[in-house]
Amino acid sequence: MRNPSSHSFALFAAISSAAVNVLFLEDTVMQQRALALLTIVVMLATSGTSTLSCAAAQDQVQPAATSPASPGDYVLGPNDRVRLKVYGEPDISGEYEIDNTGQVSVPLAGHIRAAGLTTKELEHAIAAALAKGIVRDPRVNVEVALYRPYYILGEVKKSGEYPYRLGLTVLDAVASAGGFTYRANESKVYVRRAGSGAEQTYSLDTPVLVYPGDNIRVPERFF
Repeated sequence: MRNPSSHSFALFAAISSAAVNVLFLEDTVMQQRALALLTIVVMLATSGTSTLSCAAAQDQVQPAATSPASPGDYVLGPNDRVRLKVYGEPDISGEYEIDNTGQVSVPLAGHIRAAGLTTKELEHAIAAALAKGIVRDPRVNVEVALYRPYYILGEVKKSGEYPYRLGLTVLDAVASAGGFTYRANESKVYVRRAGSGAEQTYSLDTPVLVYPGDNIRVPERFF
């Protein structure tokens, strides 16, 4: 791709030259028409330059992601484990894992879609399903018992699967994996978020948060 700064300079030079030529036109009508045409060209050129700038920005390091403010803000996903309590129903209360289809199977409630919901939303969904059966006015509480794990590989001493906790950063994950190897690039990291098919590049100048199910890859530095 052409360098946006060199493109902008060439564009500025061409427009400046055209503006000078307009000033030397003797016919006033022709001068006005030329100025109007030049204005349109400038507007189109500016729009094109902005497009180039946006395209160049996509190659930059991504900003650090934000973390859920509390466990209640967390969005559930496959392989998360939830702790369910239905007051007065000990046979239903217990821990349940969200399966690979994003559902949780609860006695008397059946299969409930859990992926994409917060714990409060799942409470309402389970209560609504139980109310359709023999449970009268069900009171339901759901909390996360165990978050799905994250994965770290590349230039760390112990790559693999690790348990997640809220507030975890990439440097925390690296420490859990035994630290960087001597070949590691300690200035950036590649992260593929759960559900995404592409990696994003993050600078380690600031804390980079990890989410359940993330795949972290520490690259090798170039000597």
